[in-house]
Amino acid sequence: MITLVRRPTPSRFWSYATPILAVIATMIAGGILFAMLGKHPVEAIRVIFWDPLFGGNAAYFRGQLLVKAGPLILIACGLAVGFRAGIWNIGAEGQYIMGALFSAWLALKMYPAESHWLFPVMIVLGALGGFLWAMIPAVLKVLFGTSEILVSLMLVYVAENLLAYMAFGPLKNPEGFGFPGSRNLQDYPSAFNHELIAGTGMHWGVVAALIAVIFTYGLMHRHITGFRIRVAGEAPRAARFAGVMPARLVILGLGMGGAFAGLAGMFEVSGPSGQITDSFNVGYGFTAIIVAFLGRLHPIGILLAGLLMALTYIGGDMAQLMLGLPSAAIQVFQGMLLFFLLAFDVLTNFRIRFGRVAA
Repeated sequence: MITLVRRPTPSRFWSYATPILAVIATMIAGGILFAMLGKHPVEAIRVIFWDPLFGGNAAYFRGQLLVKAGPLILIACGLAVGFRAGIWNIGAEGQYIMGALFSAWLALKMYPAESHWLFPVMIVLGALGGFLWAMIPAVLKVLFGTSEILVSLMLVYVAENLLAYMAFGPLKNPEGFGFPGSRNLQDYPSAFNHELIAGTGMHWGVVAALIAVIFTYGLMHRHITGFRIRVAGEAPRAARFAGVMPARLVILGLGMGGAFAGLAGMFEVSGPSGQITDSFNVGYGFTAIIVAFLGRLHPIGILLAGLLMALTYIGGDMAQLMLGLPSAAIQVFQGMLLFFLLAFDVLTNFRIRFGRVAA
């Protein structure tokens, strides 16, 4: 008989080993999936993980690695703060959309006026848009005890419909011959999030992600607020006895996650994406949840996990082009990573015991 026995304290070894084992298991299960689709499994894994870094045109793909990793790391850092406190923000995708809408609205209203103040104000509006959208589940939880999981998740679909409305309506390009979508901000110098070093993929969104890693590390490991957040997540009753106010943590956890997601949306719409369309959101908000847990909710781990997940995005695109793999298979492959992460994470808190158990 197989039983799970709770450990007296979480295993430090399994805490660090789980992400590594999850990646290895994902490669094995992914290889089996690709073989079932009639593709050579080793070749598929090589195209996804090796070719973007060391194959042909590797310099270009390394730059794209930063472009893809930037929003994932930025959003995941904000989510990790809430997750540490036991605040489950599942609606970062909607907050990402709102940050893009707030900032793009200003840029499109100002077009074609040139001003060196425009881009900094767009940054502020992007963070504000995500923050305000996150405050809806925060306020409802504080006042009425509603589930932030359900409310934040449902608001994603509201944000997606609002995005489509803006792309087909108020923000539609008047010179776009009737096609949906806004003007391209890449053609608007004052609002464009250009590369800081040509050919590297390094833009202000990547810089913001690195700053977010440093800021989150300082908050969680060098500040009393981070200590309170960790205590609230690990021992809620002890936190209340210590004077920690749950309402403040709810506001902080959801607010910081929303602001960081809004910033990611702002940097994406003003840079790589360039415009508001009904297909602007590509799932960064949901993928960042995987990044946060793969990185063990630690800023340095999130940085590495974000780069790894970005690699699967780029390698997945290459596998679709070079091997003819369907996009759904790549999404399943990415989902396996979270599945195996959660599966192996059981060993952090439980031992597996074999044998007969007394009734």
